[in-house]
Amino acid sequence: TGFLIMTKTFIIITKRPLGTGKTSYQRNTNYLRLCLINVTFLSSPSCLAQATPTTFGDLRLANGHSAQRRRVTSGPPPSGLQDWLQTFQMWSGPERLLALDELIDRCETSQVKHVMQVIEPQFQRDFISLLPKELALYVLTFLPPRDLLRAAQTCRYWRILAEDNLLWREKCREEGISESASYRRRESVRPSTAAVSPWKSAYIRQHRIETNWRKGDTGEPMVLKGHDDHVITCLQFSGDLIVSGSDDNTLKVWSVVTGKCLQTLTGHTGGVWCSQMAVATVISGSTDRTLRVWDAESGECVHTLYGHTSTVRCMHLHGNRVVSGSRDTTLRVWNVTTGQCEHVLTGHVAAVRCVQYDGRRVVSGGYDYMVKVWDPETEVCLHTLQGHTNRVYSLQFDGAFVVSGSLDTSIRVWDAETGGCVHTLTGHQSLTSGMELRDNILVSGNADSTVRVWDIRTGLCLHTLQGKTNSKNQRMMDQRREPDIPLWCPSTCWENSPVTSFCSPPGGVVWRIKASDTRLVCAAGSRNGTEETKLLIMDFDLEDRKTEAD
Repeated sequence: TGFLIMTKTFIIITKRPLGTGKTSYQRNTNYLRLCLINVTFLSSPSCLAQATPTTFGDLRLANGHSAQRRRVTSGPPPSGLQDWLQTFQMWSGPERLLALDELIDRCETSQVKHVMQVIEPQFQRDFISLLPKELALYVLTFLPPRDLLRAAQTCRYWRILAEDNLLWREKCREEGISESASYRRRESVRPSTAAVSPWKSAYIRQHRIETNWRKGDTGEPMVLKGHDDHVITCLQFSGDLIVSGSDDNTLKVWSVVTGKCLQTLTGHTGGVWCSQMAVATVISGSTDRTLRVWDAESGECVHTLYGHTSTVRCMHLHGNRVVSGSRDTTLRVWNVTTGQCEHVLTGHVAAVRCVQYDGRRVVSGGYDYMVKVWDPETEVCLHTLQGHTNRVYSLQFDGAFVVSGSLDTSIRVWDAETGGCVHTLTGHQSLTSGMELRDNILVSGNADSTVRVWDIRTGLCLHTLQGKTNSKNQRMMDQRREPDIPLWCPSTCWENSPVTSFCSPPGGVVWRIKASDTRLVCAAGSRNGTEETKLLIMDFDLEDRKTEAD
């Protein structure tokens, strides 16, 4: 413990063990906690005793206030006042405290209020303004972002401090907000607001976007119509481009900003059933048994990949390699750049329905009820994961765990290295056709009109969301969100979302959903022709959209 004497400020610096609170308060080593106590100006510690005020009057004088404070103007001082004060000064400290307690008990409310108005201002200090800027900023680093925003409204100097760009950069780092977000705000800021910290603007924008996601606040969605009355079978979303594939044998490239169809990719002679996208490169698989590699900007077909002898039903892209699964029971590993088939994986005895590839291992699920883990370089099946009692329709793979969803209503969690079943997740009543996995949190969309949130390490179901519409694939969900439900859940919409007004029963369904940090893209339509086939784009970054319009 030590101290530093400064103008009207006595700072005690104490070491405190690492806390267990929020991330913004954690440090890798012990951190310093500043305790600020108001005292008078001292030139050195040795004069502490003699310069410390001994009475409240001394304190007022030290604070620069006149000894002649405002007087009560009810008349002349009462007789005996000086004798009463002298008697009070003769008492010891404890006796004075006792006398004050008794006196206050006998005072009326207005009299106590008068005492408070006299005393309180003498103990109020804007200690932040009294500190050097570096120390003041250090103190502010312990405030969470929302409190910093409130502090900026205190006074002009506090606002200057609370706009410090380095301070907000640290807050954004703690919240996981990237430098690219700050750069975007710096580029879009207007001259009249040039003094605002771009890091602070990035934090406010991120907070606004998350709030809009939770409330379903998107304004009027953008509606894109195409593919006539055909079903949209696959959907990709990257940057400012959306690619939709359909059983009308085509894919369409859309601008997410303008909503215009930029290209129609034609060449397949059968329905398009799966696709992948990286930047402006699109790969599609079709019932015509081929894969095609497209340049989305020019609309040119770069490669046509031949080899499968039946419908290409699924694929997964990693780097410049894509792994495709087919109803011919095989998987093929292709080089997207050269258009060459590098490996063929055989072992399934029925159609391959889903595949995942992380650059090192391939995981596939099929209609033979099996999940297989492959080494694509040696074309060897490392594990056959058995346990499902019906077709496997969906997969997730994070390198350590494989998660499979089946028509048998169960979800199974497997250890990718040993092939052992870690958990069997039960609760759904039908086919799990879509899943997302991040860290240990799994979100599953099921044909029973529910979305469930799971912890795959414990096998526990954390939340169940009840659906509102009828769809074989992705479901629109209601507003009953709980605090821990992840915002990135791609199967989750809201009861008050504009989607519901466009996809009303009996025929309206949501075929596919893709999401970025700020937008949700839904492919909607119907099977019986009662609803038009369309794409709905919902923008949760309302401020940016308004700026672009201006």
